[in-house]
Parts: sequence; C-alpha cells; structure tokens
Amino acid sequence: MRSRNPLSILRWISLIFIFASILLTVIQLVRYSRLRNNFPPGMVMAGVHVGGLSQQEAAERLTQAYSIPVEIRYQDAIIQIKPALVGFNLDMTAMLAAADLQRINQPFWSAFWAYLWGNLPQPGEVPLIASVSEDRLRNYLETEIAPRYDAPPTPAMPVVGTADFSAGKPGTTLDIDRAVVLISDALRSSSSRVVNLSYNRSASARPSFSVLSTMLKQLIDVDGFEGVAEIYLKDLETGNELDLAYQKGSELPADISFTAASTMKIPIMITVYRRTAEPTPQNITSQIERMIRYSENGPADTLLQEAVDVNLGPLAVTSDMKALGLQNTFLAGYFYPGAPLLQRIQTPANSRTDISTDPDAYNQTTAADMGMMMEDIYDCSERGGGTLAAVFEGEITQGECKQMINYLEMDRIGVLIQGGLPDGARVAHKHGWITEYDGYIHTIGDTAIVYSPRGNYILSIFMHDPVQLVWESANLLFARLSN
Repeated sequence: MRSRNPLSILRWISLIFIFASILLTVIQLVRYSRLRNNFPPGMVMAGVHVGGLSQQEAAERLTQAYSIPVEIRYQDAIIQIKPALVGFNLDMTAMLAAADLQRINQPFWSAFWAYLWGNLPQPGEVPLIASVSEDRLRNYLETEIAPRYDAPPTPAMPVVGTADFSAGKPGTTLDIDRAVVLISDALRSSSSRVVNLSYNRSASARPSFSVLSTMLKQLIDVDGFEGVAEIYLKDLETGNELDLAYQKGSELPADISFTAASTMKIPIMITVYRRTAEPTPQNITSQIERMIRYSENGPADTLLQEAVDVNLGPLAVTSDMKALGLQNTFLAGYFYPGAPLLQRIQTPANSRTDISTDPDAYNQTTAADMGMMMEDIYDCSERGGGTLAAVFEGEITQGECKQMINYLEMDRIGVLIQGGLPDGARVAHKHGWITEYDGYIHTIGDTAIVYSPRGNYILSIFMHDPVQLVWESANLLFARLSN
C-alpha cells in the first residue's frame, strides 16, 4: 500500500493558510473600507461625538444638538430661546469638510496596515463653526425680554390716615450687554445651554410730584396744623416743581405773602455783592458772615448803609428783586427798632383778598420767590449762568455766587428743613422768624438748596398761624415735610 507524500500534505495545509489569510485580509479590507467611508471612531465635531457616522448622519446629529432651545433664567422667569430666532447658524459645510479632511488625510494602504495591527490614528476634534446675529439677539432682548421681565422701581406711597409711607422698592434692569455674551456662549455649546442672566438694580423711584403733594398734605393733616402753609419744591435735575398752599384740608391758590424776617438777608446779600467790586473787601465779608451765619440784624443794616445806600438801601434791594422777576419780595425799611417805613409797597401777593397772613409791612416774600432766588444763586454758582448773570451781567460773578453758597452753608442750626435731613447732608439755607408785639411767633420761614446724592433740589417752606406757632411742634412739622 502506498503512503501519502508528507510534502503534499504540508503543501495543502500551506495553501489553506494562505487562502485563509487572503480571505481574512479581504474581509478586513472590506471592513476598513466601510469604516473609512464614515468618520473614524472617537471623532468629535463641535463637541458632539460623530465617530462611525456618515456625513449625513453626523450633520443630523449636529443639527439636533444645536437646535435645542437655550434656557435663560431672569430672576423667577424661565424662557426658552430657539437658536434660529436669534440668528444662530451652523456652518455645516465647513465643519464636514474639516472632518473629512482628517479622514482622508492618511494614505489608504499605510492606514490600512496600521488598522490591521490595531493602530487606529486618534482623530482630532473639529471645532464649532457657527455664527450668531448679535443684532437680532440684542433686539430680541430689548423688545421681548426687557420690557416683559424688567421690574421698574416703585416710589414710596402715603399710608392713608397716617404720617407713614410704604417704602419704595428698587427696580431691576437686564444687563443686555452681558446677556448677549452669555447667550451667545450658550448657543455655541452642545451641552451648557442654561444661562442665568445678570441684571442691574436701580434705586427706588422718586415719588411723582402729585404723590409728593398728597404726602405733604397728609403730613400737615396728621400734624393737626390749622394755620397756612406754603411749600415750594423744585427738582434741579428735572426742572419739575411743586408750589402747594394749604390750610385745614383745603388747597389754596399759591403765592401767599408771608413776613420774610431773616430770610430777607438773602436778597440783601445779592444786592451787596452786586454793588461791591471783586475781590470782596474783608470788612464786607465779615459783615455778610455775621448776617447769614448768626442771623444778626445789625450787620444787615450796616451792609445796606455802607455798601448800598445810606438812606435808601432797603429800596435798592426791592428794586433788584423786581429786576429778577420776584414781584412779591421787598424790603421797605431797616431792621433796627424804630426804623422808618420808607415806602408802603403793594404786590400781587399782599393784594389778595382771599387769604392774609398779616405780613410785616417792612419785609415780605413768598415761598416761590425765595425758592426761585435760591435757584438763581445755585445756577450762578454751578455754571456761571442763570438769571443773576443775565440780569446783572458783569456785576455778579460765579465766584461771588460760590461765596454766597458758602455763607448759606454756615447757617447750621440743625432744625427746620435741616432737621429733616440726614446727618452731614449738605444744605445751603436761611431761616427766619420773629417774636411779634404780642410775644408770640406767628410766621416761620426756611428756604434751602439741598445737595443730595440722588439729585439737588430747592425747598422753601413758610408757615403762619394767627394764634401762635408753637416752636416745638412747628419745628417738628418742618422736619417731617423736609424728610
């Protein structure tokens, strides 16, 4: 019997192994070809895993990931923003091209050989290529989000029947510039798509002048004051003004004539500066300081006689006030006891028949006249302009107006208008009252420029009671009205 040739068997075995190797290689080649047609395992495009996907499948996955609405949170509100609404666009063509370049960048056979040995190249990450329309996003925030979700500040409001007021609330305003940055970043992220918007707080709103009028009347009613009160207020930032005359629950026509008393020393100061060359002599400044700071009458008379006119100084003050348009303010005699009345002066205010505070024939004013005079000094000191500079051109300088403010700031009595202001508040003012022949105070006035962090303003308050103005209660009411 013939035995098989061992070489023949080995040959067949070798052929089988060769055939199997070729078959396996072909199978791997087919697998690699399919794999190469798709993106390589581990590839990340714009933060999204697209390994093993075709271009179409990768595009669909990216579109899905970046079409998810961005959630924005503004205080308690949660809002969903669709990317297309604010002009977000993926540049899919550019990203697929960049990814495809990585796929085909290696030579086929060397890459296949590496594949056979399990050495797949680590693909790089393709960055996001997209655009956001900042104009559309900003417009959306300004027209849709801010008007709907911003909280305007609310002013203090009077509590009916009391002297109390509900506190105003601060407002919130969307920080649109910051919101544009945060939302743009979220639109460009495949995972972090929640944004907490930042906002700015605004101080509680100032009460409107109609609310202020109600508050002031309520304060007077609760206090029980039965005399005549007139309050002039002007916001120097906005130009809004209020002139409220009030008695026993009823509003009266404004411009009531009151005894000016020592508030008349403000017009005297203006007249003196108008007629005194700069720099102001020391003897003049020392008299002005005593007149304003200590409210002394002797220096007022001395200034009128020496710096204005020895006989008719008071009437020169009256003439200057008329030139400034202050028709209800006059000085008709000196302050010293027994001084003659130089002229009996009629004004629109003291000619009224509906109301009278029995004003002094020697000096009279109104709350509004004093308030407007203080505004004239303020405008001149701040800008070198205003009525004083226009009417008395070249005769009163900005430096002199600053000196007037300095003297008025020295009137630190800590009561009346000043008593209602915070400690250390800057206020330039002049107060005035007299004890009349019956031994009582009947009229008190105070007029001020208040320098406030939220805006400077003029406040002028005059009160009259034909029976008696009790100092303690009158002073407390002044402070409440000023607060």
